[in-house]
Amino acid sequence: MNLDPAQPERFQLGEWLRGEGTDSDIAICTRVRLARNVQGYRFSTCMDESEAQELTNYVNDQVPKVEIDGPLMVEDLLRLDEVETQMLMERHLISRDHAIAHRPRSVVVNEGESISIMVNEEDHIRAQVFLAGFQVQEGFDLAEKIDESLANLLPVAFSEEFGYLTTCPTNTGTGLRVSVMLHLPGLVWTEEIDKATATAQKIHLAMRGLYGEGSRALGDFYQVSNQVTLGRSESQILSDVAAAVTRMVEWERMVREALLKGKPRVRTLDRVHRAMGILERAHILSSEETLNCLSAVRFGVQQGIFENITVQQLNRALLLSQPAHLQRLSNEILGPEERDERRARLVRGLLNP
Repeated sequence: MNLDPAQPERFQLGEWLRGEGTDSDIAICTRVRLARNVQGYRFSTCMDESEAQELTNYVNDQVPKVEIDGPLMVEDLLRLDEVETQMLMERHLISRDHAIAHRPRSVVVNEGESISIMVNEEDHIRAQVFLAGFQVQEGFDLAEKIDESLANLLPVAFSEEFGYLTTCPTNTGTGLRVSVMLHLPGLVWTEEIDKATATAQKIHLAMRGLYGEGSRALGDFYQVSNQVTLGRSESQILSDVAAAVTRMVEWERMVREALLKGKPRVRTLDRVHRAMGILERAHILSSEETLNCLSAVRFGVQQGIFENITVQQLNRALLLSQPAHLQRLSNEILGPEERDERRARLVRGLLNP
């Protein structure tokens, strides 16, 4: 993650914003996560600092030996400043809890950011695979290869009765969490998103915001994932998530089409063009307003309303306008008002190159 703040084009987008893959107009990225713990160590939440450091050092020494999808690089989070740690979270490489924790911990990442292994988060190891678009089975296949490699390197805590042992009982069993990030402006604008959320909950799936558990659904981004692992096989979890996401993608496409017909068309076009006007002309932009406007413009690009803007431009604006990336790009710590001004200037430049 040695990025040159003077060269915005060198801020790689990472796998989750590559803008490719199956159903990528709606399904932004698929994430498959496996929770594992090392036998012989207490759970992370019970460790004292010396034990946490010992565990982190041990895993850091072993995990880079996994050579799947490129070499893995270790980042010691205690050695990073707050902005650098926040950048990792904004790139979805670490969780919010991992970012703010104070115990010894690390993250191990490959160059393309399709693999991220959080060390000493809630569990000792949380191996994550990211694939652009809707690729549930492909993501699981890659995660399974990583898991097999880790099992050859580390003694994993496992029970014949309960499966993989984890800090939180909801992860016990397979330790598998499958999520797909969806862009759902149609369901939000037609006020059908609550119905979609209720439908997901009925089949034991969760719909969360842009940064997962506890986060808000900014920019009309939602993460659909399984809630329970105990008593469910890997194939059942994959099937449940895939079926729900397929239905939501179809639902969103149907709603988008309806928004551009008859009476709703003028209001939809006004919303989309008004958002573009703000991004192109505003001199002050908050993070929330930027994400909401980028969402509307993304809708316009995907529906063929705008032909001179690309999804790549929007994805770059989405990432670089986040607080930590904006400060790294500016090479200085910025207050809220300064960030809003710099953000507006940045977005104007990215959309009007």
